Amino acid sequence: MAEALKTAEIPFMEDEPMALHTTFRVGGEAPVFIEPRSEEEAVAAAKYCRQYEKPVFYLGRGSNLLVSDDPLPLAVLHLGKSYNRLCLTAPGEITAQSGALLTDLCRMARDEGLSGLEFAYGIPGSVGGGVYMNAGAYGGELKDIVTTVRYLDEEGNLRQASGEELAFSYRHSMFSGRQYLILSAVFRLHPGKKEEISARMEDYMERRRSKQPLEYGSAGSTFKRPEGAYASALIDQCGLKGYTVGCAQVSEKHAGFVINRGGATCAQIKAVMAHVTKTVKEQTGFQLEPEVRFLP
Repeated sequence: MAEALKTAEIPFMEDEPMALHTTFRVGGEAPVFIEPRSEEEAVAAAKYCRQYEKPVFYLGRGSNLLVSDDPLPLAVLHLGKSYNRLCLTAPGEITAQSGALLTDLCRMARDEGLSGLEFAYGIPGSVGGGVYMNAGAYGGELKDIVTTVRYLDEEGNLRQASGEELAFSYRHSMFSGRQYLILSAVFRLHPGKKEEISARMEDYMERRRSKQPLEYGSAGSTFKRPEGAYASALIDQCGLKGYTVGCAQVSEKHAGFVINRGGATCAQIKAVMAHVTKTVKEQTGFQLEPEVRFLP
């Protein structure tokens, strides 16, 4: 497959450490790490993976991902900084390539005097990853503003989905658990005053800075919110703040975050998560589910 990528002049690297591409800062090597610069290159790279029967994982910013310490048995197709164009395509409408950062999308909306994205300012993910999991914060979710998504299906067909087809729910979309490559999304926003939009964005960012351990590697909120409770409150209630295995720890600042204090392994982070899940279940009866995705 490497020769095919070279011939097609699609950028890629071999034996690339995944720790460089995840916010947890852990992960073994990807044998082939592909970085398309256009939709055409992304479609071609996915085709080569099918043609050479190479399993592939589609990666955005890696902000909600825990990667094994071992070398990966699959290729990684990364839509990131080389695939991050943002464009005002109609009044009140921004189309974003999936590699664009949500924070950059929020800034563009603010600069255009468009409101509706403020809640996402500071979510450390890409547009593609955000759509995949219906990212949300502070009472807002992407489902409220995403109208259309362009994607590549498992057979290599270019498709679009909109409205109810997107099947958005809490941390879920039609893409969850499926081998679809999200290429771009359209966001429908409404006019607002730049000063007010900026003030709301800065308020949300300041809340993050004051409450979350942003100075450490993490995947944000590690567990989903269980019905009728909050994961962080349950973990705190069980006295688990500061619980540590190796260099992995339940944050002392925010119990909902498992953090890499520097040099943690995937195995250590998993051990912390397993202990938290077991202890919370035993002491409170609530079954916590990870919000983090595992690879492989």
